[in-house]
Amino acid sequence: MTDVVTKATLTPARKRLVELMQEINYGRIEGLRVQNGEPVFDPPPTVLRLFLFGKDNGPNESRGNDGFALKKKVAELFEVFDRERSLSIQELMIDNGLPVRMTVADAVRV
Repeated sequence: MTDVVTKATLTPARKRLVELMQEINYGRIEGLRVQNGEPVFDPPPTVLRLFLFGKDNGPNESRGNDGFALKKKVAELFEVFDRERSLSIQELMIDNGLPVRMTVADAVRV
């Protein structure tokens, strides 16, 4: 049986990323670095918000709640951070406050 991970139990950097995704709600984060498994916000990444007609384009309603269990997509994102440890994220797509797709720069391996 696995422990439930909530936003309140995250490291400050991971919590900040979750809150940024919730604030964006729809859009993407570009140029985010991950070092030692943690997102780095210096220098700050670029945020591009999408405005979807017929949708609530404001911050996700769960933004102010620290007690909710992390959704599977967020847990999968942090599993990648834990496994890879160091990443240069070119683009992290956000849909309804959740990560849905990520593009990373990778060195060519011969």
